[in-house]
Amino acid sequence: MHTIDSTAPVVVSLTTTIDAPLATVWALHTDIDNWPVWNTDIDRAVLSGPVAVGTDFTWLTHGMTITSTVHELVHERRIVWGGTVQGIVGIHAWTFEQAGDQVVVRTEESWSGEPVDAATDELGAALKASLESWLGFLKSRAERKA
Repeated sequence: MHTIDSTAPVVVSLTTTIDAPLATVWALHTDIDNWPVWNTDIDRAVLSGPVAVGTDFTWLTHGMTITSTVHELVHERRIVWGGTVQGIVGIHAWTFEQAGDQVVVRTEESWSGEPVDAATDELGAALKASLESWLGFLKSRAERKA
């Protein structure tokens, strides 16, 4: 199982509960090419092939073009990707769990590298705000589709 770097200078873990079917939440989240449709923080996202371990995707968010690689994929349960941009090594894990009529979504991300060492508090706050926003967009879109 792939996971975040728990020893990284920046680690953020957040959870939300979504009132929608697991299949809906999973489909939205793994339809990478369509992230910009529901997540206004993402300007572009292009998957290089099917969502699978080893597949790359390139996305533009907050002025940064990021190429990430899928490291782990368990259908409707877990997806982990990672990549490096501007010296920041990011690892992002998402888990999805059915809880009655709801889905509990947990996101964990770690950032390491020289830029993070130089601005840990600022980058930690930026990552937390970004993930809070992402979870909010995912929840809003999934609940509208439910």
